[in-house]
Amino acid sequence: MSRPRFTSLLAATLVGVYLLVVVGATASLADAVAACGTWPTCSGPLTDPQVAVATGHRLVAVVVGLLGLTTAVVGWSAATTRVRLALLVAGVAYPLQAGVGASVALEGAPRALAGTHLLVGTVIFTALALALAWQLEAETGTDDRPDGSLDTPDPALDETPVDRPTAPLAADVGPVARAKRVGWAYFQLMKPRLMWLLCLVASAGMALAAGPDLSLDTIVFTLLGGVLSIGASGTFNHVLERDVDKRMQRTSDRPLATHEVPVRNALAFAAVLTVLSLVAFLQVNVLVATLGFVAILFYSVVYTLVLKPNTVQNTVIGGAAGALPALIGYVAVTGWVGIDGLGSLLPGLVLAGVIFLWTPAHFYNLALAYKDDYARGGFPMMPVVRGETVTRKHILWYLAATLIAATALTAQTGLGWLYAAATVVFGGVFLWAVVRLHREQTESAAFRAFHASNAYLGTVLIAVLVDASVV
Repeated sequence: MSRPRFTSLLAATLVGVYLLVVVGATASLADAVAACGTWPTCSGPLTDPQVAVATGHRLVAVVVGLLGLTTAVVGWSAATTRVRLALLVAGVAYPLQAGVGASVALEGAPRALAGTHLLVGTVIFTALALALAWQLEAETGTDDRPDGSLDTPDPALDETPVDRPTAPLAADVGPVARAKRVGWAYFQLMKPRLMWLLCLVASAGMALAAGPDLSLDTIVFTLLGGVLSIGASGTFNHVLERDVDKRMQRTSDRPLATHEVPVRNALAFAAVLTVLSLVAFLQVNVLVATLGFVAILFYSVVYTLVLKPNTVQNTVIGGAAGALPALIGYVAVTGWVGIDGLGSLLPGLVLAGVIFLWTPAHFYNLALAYKDDYARGGFPMMPVVRGETVTRKHILWYLAATLIAATALTAQTGLGWLYAAATVVFGGVFLWAVVRLHREQTESAAFRAFHASNAYLGTVLIAVLVDASVV
């Protein structure tokens, strides 16, 4: 069998195992197992929904097991040594997982056995994800690793601003057109494209904490403070990166790079947005306001000034900025907690973990598409410093980690079938886009994976909202 066909089978097996792991983590399956105390078949009628769920889960486990066995047999000769080792781990763990599942069914799903069942399933998924990443690296990797230095063009070229058509001066247009243009420039400073997703993250955090009992005041002030804090962070980022923005194609038309907005005005605008965001957050509680201020400082100072220009791990560590809205949304409902009550924050922390791990899997695609532009700006992004092959492998690793964290969220919060379907289906779409990225290695493939990552997170967050608030 050809290598591409082997990796396709391996990817399909990975999605099948993920389906089993996610479904196995849902509270609905636990109820179904309790209604079906025999193994391998259920003694109850299939007309009983719980018996049907348990029976379906076991049938899918058989199909996925056979698919995995077929994948290992037909692809063994095409696999590298470490891929074979990962397949061996998954192959040994799979019957162990079946045995634990049988014990869960026969023993009435005691807590320790149920936890072990989920843990072994996660081990199988991790082994297969490693196998897929390593196999794709062997099939599609190239010797594109830089020598360790920042792979930038000639320094003299770096100082040359990107040519952009000159817009008419504000004085040359009428007052209405001038007001629209200036208003649009300030709106662009706020990075509005980030707002919808980060507000959705905060909304999911609120829904997890409150369920259907979420108050309108909490929603309004939390999201208003979130929009204003995102605007403040984005504006500070524009100010601090204005010189670099002039050298990069994708950022050379930003308002400060084109001198559409004076620096002092942008700083004043950011300061006003910061104050207004804190005022809105304080209408909720002090902890929300504190986290909101930390988010502004982290993105504006830690990420923009320290991480982004100095370390290849900028995207990974910087993911904390995107994860903070999950905690902000969660504590907007729960309020201040002492040391003894930190366990009550666990669902919010797990949701934040999903966002944190998703960020590199999401942004590395953009870094691949704009590799030369980031090199021109002098930023040590993963493709610039480590090469495209390593970056594609890391995308798959972080995608797998994101899916595991999404499973942990299921187990921790009791989210139901809508959430399970969203993370499996759109996780599969995201994986498909990443596999195609490995094979095609084009800018369009990178953008496809980037958009697939947005679709995954957006759909999963909406599923959290619906499952926690309505279902």
